[in-house]
Amino acid sequence: MSSSCQGLREDLIECVKASPCFQVEGSVRECLKDPSREDVPEQCKRFRVGYFECRRGWLDMRTRMRGNKGY
Repeated sequence: MSSSCQGLREDLIECVKASPCFQVEGSVRECLKDPSREDVPEQCKRFRVGYFECRRGWLDMRTRMRGNKGY
């Protein structure tokens, strides 16, 4: 895995683990499966979008040559 997205990934996981959804479901994957869940904080949703954008940058040839902006 590229190190440019590693910080976002770790922040996303920590944010979800601290959410009420994780207390009920017990799985980060289950909490992030439905983006319209009410028990996942807005900050976690922003981390999810940022992580998605970072991962999408791996496929974009412009960012592949220059590298992701980092975190």
